[in-house]
Amino acid sequence: MRKRDYYTKVWQELSAEKSMIFLAGPRQAGKTTLAKQIAGTFANNHYFNWDIPDHKTLFFENRTFFEAIDRKDSSMPLIILDEIHKYKDWKNYLKGIYDQFHDQFKFLVSGSGRLDLYQKGGDSLAGRYFLFHLWPFTIAELGGRSSDIKSFLKDPLRMEDSSKALSAIWSRLATLSGFPEPFVSGRETTYRRWSNTYSSQLIREDIRDLVDIKSIADLETLYLLLPSRIGSPLSIPSLANDLKVSYNSVKNWLSVFERFFLTFSIPTWTKSITRAIQKERKVYLWDTPRIKDPSARFENMVAIELWRAVTLWNDRGYGNFSLYFLRNKEKQEVDFLITESREPLILVEAKLAEREPDRSLINFQNALNIPAVQLTAEGETFRLMTNGSNKILVAPAYKWLSQLP
Repeated sequence: MRKRDYYTKVWQELSAEKSMIFLAGPRQAGKTTLAKQIAGTFANNHYFNWDIPDHKTLFFENRTFFEAIDRKDSSMPLIILDEIHKYKDWKNYLKGIYDQFHDQFKFLVSGSGRLDLYQKGGDSLAGRYFLFHLWPFTIAELGGRSSDIKSFLKDPLRMEDSSKALSAIWSRLATLSGFPEPFVSGRETTYRRWSNTYSSQLIREDIRDLVDIKSIADLETLYLLLPSRIGSPLSIPSLANDLKVSYNSVKNWLSVFERFFLTFSIPTWTKSITRAIQKERKVYLWDTPRIKDPSARFENMVAIELWRAVTLWNDRGYGNFSLYFLRNKEKQEVDFLITESREPLILVEAKLAEREPDRSLINFQNALNIPAVQLTAEGETFRLMTNGSNKILVAPAYKWLSQLP
């Protein structure tokens, strides 16, 4: 299994300031593996997993069981609490042990998307933790070429030489996804077996346990319909009609998918855009190879790379970054816009093979007056062009995305 050194560095940054860190992300993205990798950097550590019966028994016998760990020296121990969110009163439990032991232990709390639920409103845990996300493999992580955030923000169109191995990694992500098990296997048969069970298990186990949804079969059908909707603004009425259920049901189910990291979505950007479309969203899957249309699959891969970057920049305290798309009533569209503190930063368009800047990209760049990049699925070379006082980079996706901080 590949080490997740990029994310270990994120842990080190955050844990230097807080003694309790939450690690959230998709199921089977490697959270437990990363937690154990981090534990290896501590002389004193204890791993607890709610799903292991002996561990659960120990918990109910003594909720501060970690006090009794064998210490090799006097350094502060790391206590890993894996899947503790499955305990009914987990929030109050974590609040209690933080208040009592934050100066004696470091805590790494890992689990599924439920760890994000505390963000939905007021919570007694406020101020006691930092959160960061672990995502499936991306080209930026695997390529090991990412720049620092200051250099990127200063010149987001800067390009450096890259190895040909990056192209092979990008192709592997397209066919096997970035989830560690199928990616590391290197076999499409393994990916297909994994993908066939992944969403079903997540929906029928994790989601069913938390969310009161009567028709799990309809929920599964909705997920199966999504790959054909990637790349276009999502029509909830159309999905509701296909499933013969209410608009609110589909809206709620899509929200559940995001909470459990089956999907993520981005809204439209409207500021300074004439006749901009309002309140539409585009949805993307974490399991990219499910998408059969080559153009939509490529856009989905770019979306994952940008989403990984934006969320981790926020987790690391670099700023307040967001991801949007642009679309107007004339049906001109640009796939992505990265913003910082609600100010446009860079436009990103995904095209399979086009080497000339898309007309919509040029028009929206003129409106926002920011750098733009058109990423292509094919080709090996890149070129930098001017559009008035602005610049547009046309480059292979794997080369530019592998440099993202």
